[in-house]
Amino acid sequence: MVNDAKELAEIAKKIRRLIIEMLAEAGSGHPGGSLSAADIITALYFAKMRHNPRDPQWKERDRFVLSKGHAAPALYAALMLSGYIDEDIKLTLRKTGSPLQGHPDMRKVAGVEISTGSLGQGISVAVGMALAAKMDKLNSRVYCLTGDGECQEGQLWEAAMAAAHYKLDNLIVITDRNHLQIDGNTEQVMAIEPLADKWRAFGFEVLEIDGHDLPQILAALDRADTIKGRPTYILANTVKGKGVSFMENKVNYHGVAPTKEEAIKALAELA
Repeated sequence: MVNDAKELAEIAKKIRRLIIEMLAEAGSGHPGGSLSAADIITALYFAKMRHNPRDPQWKERDRFVLSKGHAAPALYAALMLSGYIDEDIKLTLRKTGSPLQGHPDMRKVAGVEISTGSLGQGISVAVGMALAAKMDKLNSRVYCLTGDGECQEGQLWEAAMAAAHYKLDNLIVITDRNHLQIDGNTEQVMAIEPLADKWRAFGFEVLEIDGHDLPQILAALDRADTIKGRPTYILANTVKGKGVSFMENKVNYHGVAPTKEEAIKALAELA
């Protein structure tokens, strides 16, 4: 586990570099939401979660569900740097025969807990995992990362209601609140605010943070450990495309990969 914020920031930068390299080579994919999630995923994999790349099915492990499955490059990068998969395959992203599909496949990539990509479904799986851990008396926690546009999905709210009903205090839902989805600003496409109040009304303990401030992220995750009798929701305010100046807050980089020229410029910024 890494406890130093500066060291974690360097890992997050490596994850962002891998995201750019993979997507530029693939020529397709989702840079904006992958980059905005990089700090959250870094904190989980390198400072918080109990997991073992030498034994991905370790029963006592914590689980991570990437409900916003289109941010797969960020997850793949974390799995590479953690030792689950070989970094040598990074440039095969989205290519025929590669295990690194556009959305994560649990059957092909070690460390992927569940295949995701259909938005709204990840939290349902996470609720099931958290409930199963309770039934099996495991000291395991389940972390589920959602997108903010994903909070427009009805199934997500049904799962949230179930999580509170079953008092799943081993479940932590995090929203990557970057304000942009494929068609534009979330509030123009289908308003989701007041988001924190909605999760609170559904029975969650709600924490709001800067999703790029690693000490804040870690403090919120530690605080979640102390919450009893209800699940925790972390509203992480982020910037779409964080770390690459010409991608930041640009909706067109939701699902458009950088060109080779743009990748060179991005990697220079992330050096």
